[in-house]
Amino acid sequence: MKLSTRSRYGTRMVLDMAKHYNEGPIQIGEIAQRVNVSVKYLEQLIIPLKKADYVKSVRGPKGGHMLKKAPNETTIGEIVNVLEGGINLSECVENPDVCDKSKDCLARGIWEGATKAMYDKLNSMTLSEMIECDKRV
Repeated sequence: MKLSTRSRYGTRMVLDMAKHYNEGPIQIGEIAQRVNVSVKYLEQLIIPLKKADYVKSVRGPKGGHMLKKAPNETTIGEIVNVLEGGINLSECVENPDVCDKSKDCLARGIWEGATKAMYDKLNSMTLSEMIECDKRV
């Protein structure tokens, strides 16, 4: 499985916002420059994160975007889940009815286990923990 650019770039953006959490709203252009992703693309990624209540926007001359919760209250898995619209290695993991072989499928169990392992790993790290890991390197 390969995460989409939505997840990879969106995670970069959110981690940048977490690094600058106590600085107030950040303009998208600043973030784009630091994470090396176009403003247009980040503007698209902000939308689902705002709808899911992870990011809030502030209007005005000193406006911008900021995390709605502290970086230690959000996991990487939550962000990836919003940006990907769910993560499953096979469609039958989330919805067994898509395949008439789901009940008897020998492979379905491994797809379920691998999906769970991926979620467990992504949900094991908060934004704060990711930033701390980066500081140690």
